[in-house]
Amino acid sequence: MWKVEDAIELYGIERWGNGFFSFNKNGNLIVKPTKNDAQVIDLKSVVDNLTAKKIEFPILFRFPQILEAQIKALNGAFSNSISEYKYNSTYQGIFPMKVNQRKEVIEEIVKSGKKYNMGLEAGTKAELLAALSFDLSPDALLICNGFKDDEYLRLALNTIKLGNKVVIVIDEFSETKRLLETSKQMGVKPLIGIRVKLYSKGSGKWVESGGESAKFGLTTTEIIECIKIIGEYNMLDQLQMLHFHIGSQITEIRRIQKAVKEAARVYAKIKIKHINIKYFNIGGGLGLDYDGSKTSSDASANYSIQEYANNVVYSLKEVCDEENVSHPIILSESGRAISAYHSVLVINIKGSKNGNLNRQVELRGNEPHIIKELYDGSKEINIKNYEEYYHDALLHREELLSLFNLGELELEDKSEGEILFWQICEKAAAFAKETQNKSDDFEDLNKLLSKKYIGNFSVFQSVPDFWAIKQLFPVVPVSRANEKPTQYGTIVDITCDSDGEIDKFVDLKDVKEVLELHELNNGSYYLAVLMIGAYQDTIGDYHNLFGAANEAHIIIDDSGEWHIKQIVKGDRICDVLGYVKYNNSYLLEAFESEVNQAVRENGLPKADADDIMNNYKQVMNRYTYLDL
Repeated sequence: MWKVEDAIELYGIERWGNGFFSFNKNGNLIVKPTKNDAQVIDLKSVVDNLTAKKIEFPILFRFPQILEAQIKALNGAFSNSISEYKYNSTYQGIFPMKVNQRKEVIEEIVKSGKKYNMGLEAGTKAELLAALSFDLSPDALLICNGFKDDEYLRLALNTIKLGNKVVIVIDEFSETKRLLETSKQMGVKPLIGIRVKLYSKGSGKWVESGGESAKFGLTTTEIIECIKIIGEYNMLDQLQMLHFHIGSQITEIRRIQKAVKEAARVYAKIKIKHINIKYFNIGGGLGLDYDGSKTSSDASANYSIQEYANNVVYSLKEVCDEENVSHPIILSESGRAISAYHSVLVINIKGSKNGNLNRQVELRGNEPHIIKELYDGSKEINIKNYEEYYHDALLHREELLSLFNLGELELEDKSEGEILFWQICEKAAAFAKETQNKSDDFEDLNKLLSKKYIGNFSVFQSVPDFWAIKQLFPVVPVSRANEKPTQYGTIVDITCDSDGEIDKFVDLKDVKEVLELHELNNGSYYLAVLMIGAYQDTIGDYHNLFGAANEAHIIIDDSGEWHIKQIVKGDRICDVLGYVKYNNSYLLEAFESEVNQAVRENGLPKADADDIMNNYKQVMNRYTYLDL
């Protein structure tokens, strides 16, 4: 008998959920934003509440308390390591704004990180302008990375005049003199960082972010020359940070350990020259376990946050002690680890299809032999002969197509043959499942028989990394986990692009090409795409002019009651038209002119003309997704 525990195992939710997600006894997806078992949000009840309020799907759910929990976990891990290894300095976190620039997200991170002196990293002028709107703690750092023109430099230097603790990082050698000259002209002494280009590289999809061919960073020769130039400007006291970054989502802990050791040696050699570097910035790269395998695969990481902190602290201390230099303040820009878990996309399924109509075939007595062969196969297949009969059916289908192409079969014959073939396939798949036959033949058959579940969303807008780089995200039903899923399926969106399909799913030992799902009944069926809080919000595109989804920000109080903190309405059609330079007033005028022409020249009744105009205006102001 199927139990909720079986669903927990099937979808691996407690392996990758990090204590935030599971299913309850009713089979509903639950969220524990604080990881406290007394503070549980039943997501299906939230979905039902929003449905009653006429909030349309898809809906992006944000759980701000998860951000707080991850910030606490990261700082706690480094605090433990610093204490265990007797490291003689501290740790400060930095949130890189490129990971999620949404105002509501940054606000929560700044608020939760204030007691930890958590800072922000900006990689562009726009991000810097946004960062300056937040109330950081006095000891928090505002780090300026990325390519910098003079305007960017002046903006960063002006913020120092306001009392902000700004570190301007020299990411490429040519920035050195421009920074120093601009500083001299403005009479401002910034904190200066140098980004070092390491030989060490990360692992996983973003491995090319590090190593000798990395986009940013100074070589050893450039570092020496950079320090010399800074000295000529009498600014060596301001050189206070060494920075490196070897890639996002680093899957192997040994790569982190190797990079820290290499960068630590650079820090120590600079420190020996009596240069007062006090910050050691290890950049981003802290990986997450998207599939629960705890391996070095692209969708996982073979270490925990605590192991990460241990390796950084121990490796850095070891080199510093060998070189007899002081221990620096450790900085990390772990954006993915902080933000990924906090948002969940819920999509409603509007239907499914597999192209096969469930019809029966009755022999008339004059059918071609191939139809009789398939008919007999469909009747005689059983648990003992299903493999043989399935392979026979494959040959019969080839013959069916060949005879049709030669003109020896009518269209009705081909239809009957296809119906019988699929009946054999469905029976063979059921027998294979019953006998636990996991051979390649029947794995391929499951994929062949899988349904396409049509989701009211856009892959390109909401999970663009799946489309662009095949980044895996966990997908689970929002309810019915207490029912055994009987279907295999993929999830297609409502764009007109064949790439708009989620057809790769997390699995403990492999990547699944189909997901176990439930048969659709008369009720609503919702699926949740989880761990999408990093990068997905701002790199989504407007393919087919589907816009940002509606948002619901959900919190839970000490008594275990959940509350809707905020509803953020998604894009309307008029919004996305504006993004691609269609002036809404012009569109209305142009359409009204067309309607009036139809009244004058085609005799369109005035009442119909008014209805058409009202319909146009209503649609223009509607949500971009389907109204189901």
